[in-house]
Amino acid sequence: MMTTLETTAVQRARAIASEVTDPELPMLTLADLGVLRDVAVEDDGTIVVAITPTYSGCPAMATMRDDLVHRLTGAGFESVRVRVQLSPPWTTDWITDDGRKALADNGISPPGVAPRGPVMLSLTPTRRAIQCPQCGSGDTEVTSEFGSTACKALYRCRACGDPFDHIKEH
Repeated sequence: MMTTLETTAVQRARAIASEVTDPELPMLTLADLGVLRDVAVEDDGTIVVAITPTYSGCPAMATMRDDLVHRLTGAGFESVRVRVQLSPPWTTDWITDDGRKALADNGISPPGVAPRGPVMLSLTPTRRAIQCPQCGSGDTEVTSEFGSTACKALYRCRACGDPFDHIKEH
């Protein structure tokens, strides 16, 4: 059982960790993205933050770790460790409503509901019913399944002509 001091430290550390932004999607905090999984304190006072990658081999994980350590040590925590938690795997369903709104407000189409169960292999682009984050039109087309990062696909709105990223569901 945690002492009051430990509980307070965890709450303070969680509040700080929750404000750290994603390096690839800086409009989202790690909490809104759903990658911030846990904050705990060890017997020796070390703060341990658990994060889950959005993709296997996500290149942003090292930056997330460094940003968490920097922010928490800068707030006075002497010992901070970040661990990667792979199970259960991250899903776009963990993005908060605030996170989805922040994506759309910044011109990025938020993901729909992630697929459940076995996913059939397809060598053609995934059909998604998405709306343009600029004008709201559903008349959109995929231009590339590969966007600026592995988690995004590139779309174009036929109504307003604007290109935009879409966060892929998984």
